[in-house]
Amino acid sequence: MSGLLNDKTALVTGGARRVGAAICRRLHAAGANVVVHCNHSQHDAQVLVHELNGLRSGSAVLVQADLLEAGAPLALLQRTVSAFGGLDVLVNNASSFYATPMGAIDERAWDDLMGTNLKAPLFLSQAAATELRQTQGCIVNIIDIHAERPLANHAVYTTAKGGLLALTRSLALELGPQVRVNGVSPGAILWPDGPEWQNEDERQRILERSALKRIGAPDDIAGAVEFLATAPYVTGQIIAVDGGRSIVL
Repeated sequence: MSGLLNDKTALVTGGARRVGAAICRRLHAAGANVVVHCNHSQHDAQVLVHELNGLRSGSAVLVQADLLEAGAPLALLQRTVSAFGGLDVLVNNASSFYATPMGAIDERAWDDLMGTNLKAPLFLSQAAATELRQTQGCIVNIIDIHAERPLANHAVYTTAKGGLLALTRSLALELGPQVRVNGVSPGAILWPDGPEWQNEDERQRILERSALKRIGAPDDIAGAVEFLATAPYVTGQIIAVDGGRSIVL
């Protein structure tokens, strides 16, 4: 344990699996109490909370919520405060990701992708603002390198992440000086689950178009989140953790 976040409370949306789980483990190892939010991945969240509590009793709780439901952001914030007495670090990590080729975009995809990637972070940040001001806390948004360099056939996702990037800088202005707001933009960290990402030749093509020519690990993102959560003079910044892919794209 680094102890950098001792006696702090972190809420991580989409914290049950993949990058979200790595962020939970990293912040917990730094001393934070962790609220693991999930929507559908309740089993994975339960396993993770059990693991964290095994390391430090009473240090983690699970909160299930559909962030697109009216009132869910405020309810999630209230349950966090009820569990640990406050909030110091909000990590907006929950995200939907899938292709939306032009000509096939519908209202459902728009509402889901814009909702999880932009609307939910905005309303959760708004709900948490008063608590974060009181604790001199921070927000870390998980963005994407494609927020600035569009990904083909993903117009809605790219637009949503571009909005989250702009929101990150806007919130840094709106919530300062008490609250810091930053973002992490991952590159190739874990391959998405969709079948279009299972082609080994395509994976290698992506990795070759990066400076480090290898895939990253979830803990690479978690380490950047920990840094931003503990960097008192950094706000309004976006850190690309992508092996140098964004300089080649």
